[in-house]
Amino acid sequence: MTLSTDTIAVIGLGYVGLPLAVEFGKQRPVIGFDVNEGRIEDLRNGHDATREVDGDELAQASLLSFTSDPEALKAASIFIVTVPTPIDAHKQPDLTPLIRASETVGRVLGKGDIVIYESTVYPGATEEDCVPVLERVSGLAFNRDFFCGYSPERINPGDKLHRLTTIRKVTAGSTPEVAETIDRLYASIIQAGTYRADSIRVAEAAKVIENTQRDLNIALVNELAIIFARMGIDTQAVLDAAGTKWNFLPFRPGLVGGHCIGVDPYYLTHKAEALGYHPQVILAGRRINDGMGGWLAGQMVKAMLKRRIQVDGARVLILGLTFKENCPDLRNTRVVDLVSELADYGVTVEIHDPWVDPEEARQAYDVNLVARPDAGAYDGVILAVAHDAFREAGSAAMRGHGRDIHVFCDLKSLFPAAESDLRL
Repeated sequence: MTLSTDTIAVIGLGYVGLPLAVEFGKQRPVIGFDVNEGRIEDLRNGHDATREVDGDELAQASLLSFTSDPEALKAASIFIVTVPTPIDAHKQPDLTPLIRASETVGRVLGKGDIVIYESTVYPGATEEDCVPVLERVSGLAFNRDFFCGYSPERINPGDKLHRLTTIRKVTAGSTPEVAETIDRLYASIIQAGTYRADSIRVAEAAKVIENTQRDLNIALVNELAIIFARMGIDTQAVLDAAGTKWNFLPFRPGLVGGHCIGVDPYYLTHKAEALGYHPQVILAGRRINDGMGGWLAGQMVKAMLKRRIQVDGARVLILGLTFKENCPDLRNTRVVDLVSELADYGVTVEIHDPWVDPEEARQAYDVNLVARPDAGAYDGVILAVAHDAFREAGSAAMRGHGRDIHVFCDLKSLFPAAESDLRL
């Protein structure tokens, strides 16, 4: 296989797929495929709604073309699948996008082709769930007519320092020869280098525990925040003091959402339970993190009552809706838990986020964003996401949205403790 000339097809052009397609498209022919025709049209016009790739970078990928036509994929011999792997309402893995993508690839798969998956899954999913679909649809035999690989994505949305090419890439293949081919393929674009895992299952497991580890560490500090709140101790002050020790890990409490940390542990626990083992520590961490929205809403209500603010009918402004700062990503944002819990208390909640497309927020969560919050109109103001725009505006500007008597809650401890009434 001549890696420099074989056409690559990237299936799914979101936060993961687009940067990958762009980097490969600077060196070799790449077909960027997505079922969202609006997304394809935007990319052809040099616009990326995720803001992960700018117009200049898109222009540099001179060998990259975009399409929503599955027939166009026939020109490729290497397929990289980067579709989402969410959870359903029951917190069970939803492999629907992955299976559909596998069916799409299977219809155009030829002898000698390689299919690489980057989507986060539980160990075994590539060979147990995806490969049978490829075989059924294509009529070809795995590891005889076509081959597979796995290289977990490590994209951090909104992070301008840790980019695709500067993050070491784990790779794996279904045979030793294919593993070598896939590793060389990624090594051609990854400046930070690659790490070849022993097997596809090892690579899948490595990915899923990366975010499970982070989830558990955040759950610990979230539980500490709940404990310290009962003690009347400022959690951030405690973490600052403990952080003076060289090996203290700098995790911070907060709402845990997004497409990875709040989702991936459920893929691992699903597989564990299918094998007859009920995880305790992992699920305990998930329960703590999933419950933070309700707990924070309760803390806000208590603070309002202490100031003799009528909660039922009060107006509260929430600043920030995305799952993390400085990106437009709304996937699995847990700010909506805070919105829902406050609404249950009879609070009228308004949301402002300069990074979010109002129509996308309406479609995703049935919430309406305010473009310009009223000045001096709110009984409570909650800074929920640490966007740079909020930091630069300063705490006085945040408080300026409140009435003469109000509660300003700085969930992200963005400002010094003395500048807010409540913080996590």
